[in-house]
Amino acid sequence: MPYDLSPFALSLKVALISTLFVFFFSLFLARFMSRRIFFGKSFVEALILLPLVLPPTVIGFGLIFLFGINGPLGSLLEEWFGVRIVFTWVGAVIASFIVSVPLMYQSTLAAFEKVDPRWENVARTLGMSEWRIFRTITFPLAWPGIFAGLILSFARGIGEFGATLMIAGYIPGQTETVPLAIYFAYEAGQMEKAWFWVIVISSLGLAGISWLNYWKKKNEVRLGRE
Repeated sequence: MPYDLSPFALSLKVALISTLFVFFFSLFLARFMSRRIFFGKSFVEALILLPLVLPPTVIGFGLIFLFGINGPLGSLLEEWFGVRIVFTWVGAVIASFIVSVPLMYQSTLAAFEKVDPRWENVARTLGMSEWRIFRTITFPLAWPGIFAGLILSFARGIGEFGATLMIAGYIPGQTETVPLAIYFAYEAGQMEKAWFWVIVISSLGLAGISWLNYWKKKNEVRLGRE
């Protein structure tokens, strides 16, 4: 039986856009945190990682509070730009962004901390700018860990359910992602449809993780030869 593939297309769209924002945000954040020592750093890191331990409903509630029509951000967006976040696919992107940041941040931070600072110090003595040092030395050396974080963030974004349901709702053809399609197909007793989407999203996740493991092993072998 053919099924509407719009949930899969929307899930890819949401995951790709959220991962793009997660990449730049986490890259800047991890770089800053890896090179700075300041009062309250442990508390800031705890806030960054908090979505890992919070129930999705708590994250969804917080997003509704912020971006709802009467929320501090939602009311401003509605009044100034005529933009509404709740019950739109943009809300799904924001939810995916929030839950994916900790994974990308942890992976990127670990990658930056493994870079030997002596390489950067040598470059500084040669007069290289900080941006050039980051672009030509730090980022390439940290890339394997950063890339792993990207894959995990994308997988987390495409599988987000709880917070997405609360802020984006379930509107077929507009906010229906694959996880939501699975849940409501099961609720409606459409088991074949639910199984179809379970197999699709499970296969995608398995393929992504398998490819990441293969890429990491291949990269380790290449570095070992060098």
